[in-house]
Amino acid sequence: MMTAYPVSQNFIFQQSLASPGAASAVTGSPKGLLRLEGALAFTAAMIAYWHFAFGWELFGLLFLAPDLSMLGYLAGPKIGAASYNLAHTYVLPFVLGISGLWLPQPFLFTISLIFAAHIGFDRMLGYGLKYPAGFGNTHLGIVGTSFTVSSSSCR
Repeated sequence: MMTAYPVSQNFIFQQSLASPGAASAVTGSPKGLLRLEGALAFTAAMIAYWHFAFGWELFGLLFLAPDLSMLGYLAGPKIGAASYNLAHTYVLPFVLGISGLWLPQPFLFTISLIFAAHIGFDRMLGYGLKYPAGFGNTHLGIVGTSFTVSSSSCR
């Protein structure tokens, strides 16, 4: 029997009712797939950036720019999680990329690829979207815990 769970408010502002690392995090093979998806997004963004021959100096300068959103944690964990999640979802790079192509504004497209590469790199390493319970409590698990896939988790 399948249980339906109601969708609560926007994920960016959603409170985690579970204890850190409990049901709030993805586990098993889905976690591995999400990390693989991040690796592929990182690779695709890097290949596109190389293909369009954008300057690597700009890439190096802006690659960690989305992490400035962590400054939101100075205002508390709820604001910090919201600002971090806003800068670490693919929504912003998608909107920037489409805008850059449509307007046309190559700089916006360039920024979108850098941000998408950053997000993919973070996900590949296991850094997920944050819950207000604390910086280390993410949708991919507790930051700093090891990642292993056992044969039983792949069934």
